[in-house]
Amino acid sequence: MNHSDTLELSLQLLRQPSVTPVDHDCQNIMAERLAKIGFNIENMRFEDVDNLWARRGTTAPVFCFAGHTDVVPTGHLDAWNSDPFLPSIRDGKLYGRGSADMKTALAAMVVASERFVTNHPNHKGSIAFLITSDEEGPSINGTVKVIETLEARNEKMDWCLVGEPSSTHQLGDIVKNGRRGSLNAVLTVHGKQGHVAYPHLADNPIHSASKALTELCDSVWDNGNEYFPATSFQISNIQAGTGATNVIPGTLKVTFNFRYSTEVTADILKQRVLEILDKHNLTYDIHWTLSGLPFLTPVGELVNAAKTAIKNVTGVETVLSTSGGTSDGRFIAPTGAQVLELGVLNATIHQINEHVNVADLEPLAEIYEQILVELLAQ
Repeated sequence: MNHSDTLELSLQLLRQPSVTPVDHDCQNIMAERLAKIGFNIENMRFEDVDNLWARRGTTAPVFCFAGHTDVVPTGHLDAWNSDPFLPSIRDGKLYGRGSADMKTALAAMVVASERFVTNHPNHKGSIAFLITSDEEGPSINGTVKVIETLEARNEKMDWCLVGEPSSTHQLGDIVKNGRRGSLNAVLTVHGKQGHVAYPHLADNPIHSASKALTELCDSVWDNGNEYFPATSFQISNIQAGTGATNVIPGTLKVTFNFRYSTEVTADILKQRVLEILDKHNLTYDIHWTLSGLPFLTPVGELVNAAKTAIKNVTGVETVLSTSGGTSDGRFIAPTGAQVLELGVLNATIHQINEHVNVADLEPLAEIYEQILVELLAQ
């Protein structure tokens, strides 16, 4: 194998226009490589979503690489400097949709596994891959369904490395060892529509809800802890009115989100919101959606293996973090597995002209390989 292995596989994956939930043959490309080194390949399709569960070995402990082949839409093609699905290299950077999020990490995982198996054919335990095409979309027929299938047959993993782009300034400087929970709500406040010149004959829900919304914005939900920042409340949408200047609206619709720490629970947040709404005597309906529970992997075997590998390959002293959005790690952590996210720089994810540093690809594969050595080498 030469030093272009990770780049070559990255290019192959990036040429596939796998806009969520379409996998567009990416998983087959990976599976073909994995099958050659002794992985058992299992395709799990749920509705319009392709998932791959590949495993080499039948015993514990189980180390799993997790990730997604789907990418977000490109946006206006005219805004790109090159075709987002014809990857190109300019000034040491690899451009293409999915280059950072997260096809280069998928390539590094495969190459790392090939090298590890070549050098350690009789490794202990098992290596697995859990790959989905439903991470950037609704996330209902992807990782969560695969986990349900594995749990039903009592197939467990001990460690899981998710290849999300975790790095900020240089490869390996940040590793995500947890994520905040995410709780969404759609609040509808009911009033009475009327003419603005006759407010006594109407009930303006914007006015009646304003003090409650101010209190929600000003509330301190918790102070965070060693691993998590304080819980954040953010209003994302407000809708009311007919568009006319002389009509008091009959309803107000507010969408908001909590990104919450392990100091509170979704039920506690819901209860506190209801108490505030009721205190202001509002007539309302509210619908909640729990996108993910918070999870945390404390310092242990997986964290130590990752920190050692990063230090050996890059010289970087990595920092543990729980910041950022949700990932599929939220579906894996409840099984009891230690979960980490480690990947390339995230500065251009979901953006026009998404790119990664070509020079980071081989070191990432080396980091992944060394983590396998730390945990599974005999």
